Amino acid sequence: MGRLLDGMGLDLILVGDSLGMVVLGQPDTTGVTIDQMVHHTAAVGRGVEKTLLVADLSADAAPDANTAVANAKRLVEAGAKAVKVEGGIEMLPVIRAILDEKIPVLGHLGMLPQRVKEEGGYRIKGKTEDQASQLLKDAEVLALAGVFGIVLELVTPPVAEMLSRAIPVPTIGIGSGEGCDGQILVTYDLLGMFPWFTPKFVKPKVNVASQIEAAVKEFIDEARKPNP
Repeated sequence: MGRLLDGMGLDLILVGDSLGMVVLGQPDTTGVTIDQMVHHTAAVGRGVEKTLLVADLSADAAPDANTAVANAKRLVEAGAKAVKVEGGIEMLPVIRAILDEKIPVLGHLGMLPQRVKEEGGYRIKGKTEDQASQLLKDAEVLALAGVFGIVLELVTPPVAEMLSRAIPVPTIGIGSGEGCDGQILVTYDLLGMFPWFTPKFVKPKVNVASQIEAAVKEFIDEARKPNP
């Protein structure tokens, strides 16, 4: 997949911990380990030469700054050119420590999949003034710390657009409207490869799942056809 996507004009390719659901069959991203992230990053990295490759620090990867730095280095050794860290002001020590090692960091605000159990589900952020204010504070702090961009996941579109205009680094939206500076999607969702669940904000461009089913059925029919 990395080899297919490389060189198509994408600004970046993210090896996200959403692989826990669409590849590993887990219910959410919270069980994804740093070992799994390193494994998948290395696989994608073997196919990507032209596009910026970013990898998620998994939920278990940053209990403290020193551990986060060590795990960020593992992802870089596997082929990533930058790492993504979920969270705002509370993650500042981790982000600064990684940046001090000259490893670029992509921020992630709004709905934080790694905290879905703590928050009781996937909830849209920015609906209240307090939430919008906190998102702005977080975004400003991350930008000041030196992240090269911030993913905004499931942020209400007006707030996402406000954040995009307020901070000096690009925002990358996923389910946050068209007011962000860029957009990102899970490749499996974009291609219709995970028919069991499609987020409301996704409109698959093709239906690869049905094409796979048709190809396999055709193979089965041919293989079982009795010899003349």
